Amino acid sequence: MSEETKTGKGVKKVYLGIFALAMINVAAVLSIRNFPSMAIYGWSCIGWYIIGTILFLIPISLAGAELATGWPEGGGVYAWVKQAFGERDGFIALFCEWSNNLVWFPTVLSFIAATLAFALTPNLTSSPLYMFTVMMIAFWGTTAVAYFGENASTKLSNFGVVLGSIIPAVVITLLGIWWFASGQQLVLPEFSLGEIAPEINLDTLPFFATVVLLFAGMEMAGFHALEVRNPQTDFPKAIGISAVIIFFCTIAATLAIAFVIPANQLSLASGVMQAIQYFFDSAGLSAFVGPMALLITIGGVVNLAAWLIGPAKGLGVIAEEGNMPPMFDRTNKYGAPVAVLVTQALIGSVISLLYVFLPSVNQAYWILSAMTVELLCIVYFLVFAALIKLRYSQPDKPRPFKIPGGMPGVWIVGGMGAVGVVFSFIVGLMPPSYYDNTIGYVVAVLFGTFVLAVPPLIFLKLKKPSWAKGANKEVAQDE
Repeated sequence: MSEETKTGKGVKKVYLGIFALAMINVAAVLSIRNFPSMAIYGWSCIGWYIIGTILFLIPISLAGAELATGWPEGGGVYAWVKQAFGERDGFIALFCEWSNNLVWFPTVLSFIAATLAFALTPNLTSSPLYMFTVMMIAFWGTTAVAYFGENASTKLSNFGVVLGSIIPAVVITLLGIWWFASGQQLVLPEFSLGEIAPEINLDTLPFFATVVLLFAGMEMAGFHALEVRNPQTDFPKAIGISAVIIFFCTIAATLAIAFVIPANQLSLASGVMQAIQYFFDSAGLSAFVGPMALLITIGGVVNLAAWLIGPAKGLGVIAEEGNMPPMFDRTNKYGAPVAVLVTQALIGSVISLLYVFLPSVNQAYWILSAMTVELLCIVYFLVFAALIKLRYSQPDKPRPFKIPGGMPGVWIVGGMGAVGVVFSFIVGLMPPSYYDNTIGYVVAVLFGTFVLAVPPLIFLKLKKPSWAKGANKEVAQDE
């Protein structure tokens, strides 16, 4: 859990414990909404998850543990990449992680609204007004919680991730076991080791990028380094706990869904609730579908909150160092970066409005979604490169957790992660089957990625001495 002490100004200082840190990572990564997209691959989803675990989950977990314990100054990926390659590259890494959220927010918000509809009336999902209203309540409500600082956000993560992600994943898994043990018909073929192997071809290659980045977010706890009393010991334990929870909950719950719903009938938007409806109806527990929908809705909100506050805090650190105009350095008495939170909420709201009310933008939105993959690949490539570089440039820096195996071990972990994200970047440029203009698609994705990644270079070019902390800093003392 978290601990509190009084600072010299009489403001409570929140210290995060191992459980709180682990829940931040689980909240960011364990997303039930991803299970249906994996369940359509049946037994081979195990093989896909193993690929993602080997090429990304394990490397980013080990890299995050070493970097967070060696450089716990706050700022997450910004602090790590800055130490290795300088201020500019650190700024680019953090900004890419923040800007990709702006397009991602509407997808998780629509999942929240669609899931909540199962607790009310499923037909509501066809109402743009309902969808947008619930999306905005969730978005601005979560932003309001982040406004009250680390204590409020931590409480939401601690209890919300258990209620909304872990419990539903466990319930889905137990129902899958019951389905299997009671002799119910499985829609999957008979299990064999050959069924686990994923089929890799030109059609499934674009999916590879999705699989690798299913575990994106394992570095989220690093943004909270300044709120940890003993980061050198607590970070490795928290990352290990969260990785185990994420891996087993993800595989077990995905297979449970694959047991009962044929791939060609599985809705990627509401597949989780489809499976729960099947399970509960068969067990005579239909009355519990609504409460489960509420729990999963909470899980979606917690997932949103983790990505909403983490990169925003990192951007606040960059602004404090004078690399952005003073308005982005604006914080309140709780230490929350209010200007960044409001800015991303306004931009996310506009994109959500277009997403709900203008279905004709679907193709453009697909391109934007591809950009989020490319942006995350840039972030993680820089993180893995920083891991290797810092072993050479700062070999004597105390690292309470060090990747075992010396330099070969670091090269294996960092190299494997870097290769995974580079390959994901390349296949992420492959258009979906219904796009005829491949060159146009690739150019659009690359240009959009450039536009979303280049602002740090502009800010640094326009940087003024007056932007530095203490020069013209505005601190909101809201009561």
